[in-house]
Parts: sequence; C-alpha cells; structure tokens
Amino acid sequence: MPYFIAPFVGWLASGCIKFAIHFMKYGKDASQHMGNGGFPSTHTATVSSVAFLIGFGEGWLSPVFGLAAGVLFIVIIDATGLRIAVGKQAAAVNKMNVDAADYQPLRERMGHTIVEILGGLGVGLLVSVLLFGLFTWWGWV
Repeated sequence: MPYFIAPFVGWLASGCIKFAIHFMKYGKDASQHMGNGGFPSTHTATVSSVAFLIGFGEGWLSPVFGLAAGVLFIVIIDATGLRIAVGKQAAAVNKMNVDAADYQPLRERMGHTIVEILGGLGVGLLVSVLLFGLFTWWGWV
C-alpha cells in the first residue's frame, strides 16, 4: 500500500480546510492569517493520516503502528506545549521592540488548542479511511 501518499493528502486537506475557515472569517485577507496554529492542526493531520492508515493496513498492534503512534504523540505534545511557549516568547520580544523603527513583529500564534488538535486528528482519520477504501478498491491492500 502506498503509505507515502497519506501525509501529503492529510496536509493538503487540512490546509484547504484551514484556508476555507480563514477565508470565511477574514475574506480577502485570509492568506495573511495563515501559518502555524489554527483549526485544524495541519501537523497533526499530516502525521495522523499515515498513522491511522498504517493501523488499518498493518494492524493496530503492529510494531510499525506503535512507532507511528509514538511520532504522532510527539507532534501533538510539541504543538500544544513547545510551540505555545514559543508564541509567548514572541509576544515578549514584540513588546520589548514596540518602538523599534524597522522591527518586523514576530508571529505570536504558534501552538494549538485541544480542539484544534482534535480537528487535525479528525481530518487525519477521515483521510486514512478514504485512502484505505480507495486502495482496497484498487486492489492495493
């Protein structure tokens, strides 16, 4: 089964959903609000799509699914912990440089909330179900 397709499809689906949400919210300025953070978590969707597809294809108790689940947990921990701390640090740096002449403010919204992570997991699961069904139909399973 071509597992390498899942992360790309998960990334693309999540990015399109995120852009559509931003477009409804901000209109023509949607692209200026894109980046790390927001609903759904693209990082989570990218990794979970292949992890779930491995679960469907190789089995939920297989060693390779265990590895994929471990990588997924690291991505989720990073998105909810480390990147939130980076955003707080960016806010502090921005505050210190508010009067600087040529200062370009740092992006402060970096991490994800639990709802955004769950959205990424949902997108990843949906992508993996669709790909598994498609691969099964094509006889690649």
